[in-house]
Amino acid sequence: MNIDLETARAIVTQGRKYARDLDCKPMTVVVIDAGGHVVAVEREDGSSNKRFEVAFGKAHGALSLGMGSRALMERAEQQPYFIAAVTSAIGGSLVPVPGGVLVRDADGRVLGAVGVSGDTSDRDEAVAVAGIEAVDLTPDPG
Repeated sequence: MNIDLETARAIVTQGRKYARDLDCKPMTVVVIDAGGHVVAVEREDGSSNKRFEVAFGKAHGALSLGMGSRALMERAEQQPYFIAAVTSAIGGSLVPVPGGVLVRDADGRVLGAVGVSGDTSDRDEAVAVAGIEAVDLTPDPG
Protein backbone atom coordinates (compact mmCIF):
# COMPACT_ATOMS: atom_id res chain seq x y z
CA MET A 1 0.00 0.00 0.00
CA ASN A 2 1.22 3.50 -0.87
CA ILE A 3 0.29 7.12 -0.45
CA ASP A 4 -1.85 8.12 -3.42
CA LEU A 5 -1.73 11.49 -5.16
CA GLU A 6 -4.89 12.86 -3.54
CA THR A 7 -3.62 12.00 -0.05
CA ALA A 8 -0.16 13.39 -0.80
CA ARG A 9 -1.63 16.66 -2.03
CA ALA A 10 -3.78 16.92 1.10
CA ILE A 11 -0.71 16.33 3.31
CA VAL A 12 1.12 19.14 1.50
CA THR A 13 -1.86 21.50 1.70
CA GLN A 14 -2.56 20.86 5.36
CA GLY A 15 1.11 21.01 6.29
CA ARG A 16 1.50 24.36 4.56
CA LYS A 17 -1.64 25.66 6.26
CA TYR A 18 -0.19 24.67 9.63
CA ALA A 19 3.09 26.38 8.70
CA ARG A 20 1.21 29.60 7.98
CA ASP A 21 -0.56 29.32 11.36
CA LEU A 22 2.89 29.03 13.02
CA ASP A 23 4.22 31.94 10.92
CA CYS A 24 7.02 29.74 9.59
CA LYS A 25 9.54 30.79 6.99
CA PRO A 26 8.73 29.65 3.42
CA MET A 27 8.48 25.87 3.31
CA THR A 28 9.17 23.07 0.89
CA VAL A 29 7.13 19.92 1.50
CA VAL A 30 7.92 16.61 -0.20
CA VAL A 31 5.78 13.46 0.00
CA ILE A 32 7.23 10.13 -1.15
CA ASP A 33 5.58 6.74 -1.38
CA ALA A 34 6.82 3.48 0.14
CA GLY A 35 9.04 2.92 -2.91
CA GLY A 36 10.76 6.27 -2.45
CA HIS A 37 9.08 7.94 -5.44
CA VAL A 38 8.03 11.58 -5.20
CA VAL A 39 4.23 11.79 -5.20
CA ALA A 40 3.79 15.49 -4.43
CA VAL A 41 5.99 18.48 -3.70
CA GLU A 42 5.44 22.18 -3.24
CA ARG A 43 8.00 24.90 -2.75
CA GLU A 44 6.55 28.10 -1.35
CA ASP A 45 7.50 31.47 -2.78
CA GLY A 46 10.69 32.63 -1.12
CA SER A 47 11.90 29.14 -0.20
CA SER A 48 15.61 28.91 -0.95
CA ASN A 49 16.81 27.03 -4.01
CA LYS A 50 18.01 23.77 -2.43
CA ARG A 51 15.16 23.17 -0.01
CA PHE A 52 13.77 20.40 -2.24
CA GLU A 53 16.98 18.40 -1.86
CA VAL A 54 16.99 18.90 1.91
CA ALA A 55 13.30 17.98 2.34
CA PHE A 56 13.70 14.97 0.02
CA GLY A 57 16.80 13.88 1.94
CA LYS A 58 14.88 13.98 5.21
CA ALA A 59 12.02 11.88 3.80
CA HIS A 60 14.24 9.53 1.80
CA GLY A 61 16.60 8.92 4.72
CA ALA A 62 13.69 8.16 7.04
CA LEU A 63 12.17 5.73 4.56
CA SER A 64 15.51 4.11 3.71
CA LEU A 65 16.32 3.29 7.33
CA GLY A 66 12.77 2.82 8.59
CA MET A 67 12.93 5.53 11.23
CA GLY A 68 12.01 9.18 11.37
CA SER A 69 14.83 11.66 10.88
CA ARG A 70 14.75 12.69 14.55
CA ALA A 71 15.89 9.14 15.38
CA LEU A 72 18.44 9.39 12.56
CA MET A 73 19.87 12.52 14.20
CA GLU A 74 20.31 10.62 17.47
CA ARG A 75 21.94 7.76 15.57
CA ALA A 76 24.26 10.22 13.77
CA GLU A 77 25.35 11.63 17.11
CA GLN A 78 26.17 8.13 18.40
CA GLN A 79 27.44 6.54 15.17
CA PRO A 80 28.60 9.22 12.74
CA TYR A 81 30.60 6.78 10.60
CA PHE A 82 27.54 4.57 10.14
CA ILE A 83 25.38 7.50 9.02
CA ALA A 84 28.14 8.69 6.66
CA ALA A 85 28.41 5.21 5.15
CA VAL A 86 24.64 4.82 4.77
CA THR A 87 24.38 8.28 3.22
CA SER A 88 26.88 7.21 0.61
CA ALA A 89 25.24 3.81 0.11
CA ILE A 90 21.82 5.36 -0.63
CA GLY A 91 23.15 7.96 -3.03
CA GLY A 92 23.58 10.90 -0.69
CA SER A 93 19.89 11.51 0.02
CA LEU A 94 19.91 11.36 3.81
CA VAL A 95 19.56 14.44 6.00
CA PRO A 96 19.66 13.31 9.65
CA VAL A 97 17.79 16.15 11.36
CA PRO A 98 14.10 16.44 12.34
CA GLY A 99 11.66 17.06 9.51
CA GLY A 100 11.56 13.61 7.90
CA VAL A 101 8.50 11.72 9.15
CA LEU A 102 7.34 8.23 8.23
CA VAL A 103 3.66 7.87 7.31
CA ARG A 104 1.95 4.82 8.79
CA ASP A 105 -1.55 3.42 8.36
CA ALA A 106 -3.78 2.27 11.23
CA ASP A 107 -2.03 -1.13 11.22
CA GLY A 108 1.42 0.43 11.49
CA ARG A 109 2.46 -0.25 7.88
CA VAL A 110 4.74 2.35 6.30
CA LEU A 111 3.01 4.05 3.38
CA GLY A 112 5.76 6.57 2.66
CA ALA A 113 7.36 9.60 4.23
CA VAL A 114 7.10 13.38 4.35
CA GLY A 115 10.08 15.71 4.37
CA VAL A 116 9.85 19.39 5.19
CA SER A 117 12.50 22.09 5.04
CA GLY A 118 12.40 25.84 5.48
CA ASP A 119 12.38 26.74 9.15
CA THR A 120 14.01 25.20 12.22
CA SER A 121 14.15 21.40 12.14
CA ASP A 122 11.65 21.15 15.00
CA ARG A 123 9.17 23.36 13.18
CA ASP A 124 9.76 21.45 9.93
CA GLU A 125 8.88 18.25 11.79
CA ALA A 126 5.76 19.82 13.32
CA VAL A 127 4.56 20.81 9.84
CA ALA A 128 5.05 17.26 8.53
CA VAL A 129 3.24 15.78 11.55
CA ALA A 130 0.31 18.20 11.15
CA GLY A 131 -0.07 17.36 7.45
CA ILE A 132 -0.05 13.62 8.13
CA GLU A 133 -2.49 13.84 11.04
CA ALA A 134 -4.85 15.97 8.94
CA VAL A 135 -5.42 13.01 6.60
CA ASP A 136 -6.02 10.58 9.46
CA LEU A 137 -2.73 8.74 9.07
CA THR A 138 -0.09 8.21 11.76
CA PRO A 139 3.12 10.23 11.78
CA ASP A 140 6.30 8.55 13.00
CA PRO A 141 8.98 11.22 13.47
CA GLY A 142 11.33 8.84 15.27
